[in-house]
Amino acid sequence: MRSIPPNINLTKLQVKKLIGTPIRLKVNRGRNKIEFIDGQIENAYPQIFTIRSQTGEINSFSYSDILAKNITFFASK
Repeated sequence: MRSIPPNINLTKLQVKKLIGTPIRLKVNRGRNKIEFIDGQIENAYPQIFTIRSQTGEINSFSYSDILAKNITFFASK
């Protein structure tokens, strides 16, 4: 599991460093709905970042999702 610092600005920098790197996300969608997404970070904007999955689907997430531990980053297999 990759370590993400508990500061929003440091979190944004860490996400920007991962652009283009193959990653696996564990996403907690609430009510015991856990989803795994394999892909790579496509863009990092001031409020959100986007992930393009291996199937071509684009998902967007907020940096606060990382800080709230709703998203966990793993190295891709």
